[in-house]
Amino acid sequence: MAAAPTYLGTSHRQEPVRAVVRRLREGLSELFSLPDGYEVALGNGGAACFWDIATFWLIERRSQHLVFGQFSSTFSKIAAAAPHLEAPDVIKSEYGTHPEAQASEDVDLYALTHNETSTGVSMEIRRPEGADGALVAVDATSAAGGMLVEAGEFDAYYFAPQKCFASDGGLWIALLSPAALERTARLAADGRWSPAALNLPAALEQSRLNQTYNTPALATLFLFAHQLDWILENGGLKFAAERAATSTSTIYEWADASDYARPFVVDPADRSPVVATVDLDDAVDASLVCKVLRANGIVDTDSYRGLKRNQLRVACYPAVDPDDVAVLVKAIDHVVERIS
Repeated sequence: MAAAPTYLGTSHRQEPVRAVVRRLREGLSELFSLPDGYEVALGNGGAACFWDIATFWLIERRSQHLVFGQFSSTFSKIAAAAPHLEAPDVIKSEYGTHPEAQASEDVDLYALTHNETSTGVSMEIRRPEGADGALVAVDATSAAGGMLVEAGEFDAYYFAPQKCFASDGGLWIALLSPAALERTARLAADGRWSPAALNLPAALEQSRLNQTYNTPALATLFLFAHQLDWILENGGLKFAAERAATSTSTIYEWADASDYARPFVVDPADRSPVVATVDLDDAVDASLVCKVLRANGIVDTDSYRGLKRNQLRVACYPAVDPDDVAVLVKAIDHVVERIS
């Protein structure tokens, strides 16, 4: 409320808003320990919009996509539909697992997903061996700010602020390496076209001025900046990652000990530290459990609709209090005991 008179309603090109964007860009550089030459860019449209941006400004000719859930699958389909690109190399694995990248001379961008939000599978981000000269682009929407990552392992780490940064959606943020910046500039010099709203060179130009190409949601920026400040003040990425992992560990340990629940992701090394997925026995209706929880103020434990599983899916981002997660698993047991 105190910031509203001088912040909300003003132009995004005025200093009150640009100061918040500057704070975000500098804070993200600190949080992710970005090496010299990396830049933080942002724009409107959410992380899904950045898939379209990448097809114009990061993929030169052909990409490789690791597909192990709904969101990684969507990016591969967008790249496949782009008329100026060759058909992508798509490597799939069963839901609940993740595939590995395979270096190829025909590929100039490897599309990885740090955390597949739909399935609760995470993977370590590292450059594929033998992929020299290619870019590594990482969808980090539900991972950024809640999972550890080394900046040297990626060229584009992109996300939106509605997950680990406890803000609203509609904004994309990309941490871009010198190699990604060079490719973008070269494609622009070569005449690569894109719609204005997807123009990454324009977004970079505006980001360097601490503003966006078009008007953003100011409350989203404000909430994002405050959550980022909170994470940095409490120890940075290590603090946030440990806090989230504490919460998901509570759920996995509960599911392992339960006589009606079990972790969906079999390999503990692949289990997400920020989004826990738990299958329930067929005798327990997960949708009814979610309905009863919601009626009692515990919301958003539903599984991803595309999986069509009898499952609970719980976000355990840094802003979630681990003590609340401990209460949640007791509440689930309470509900199941009474509906069974």
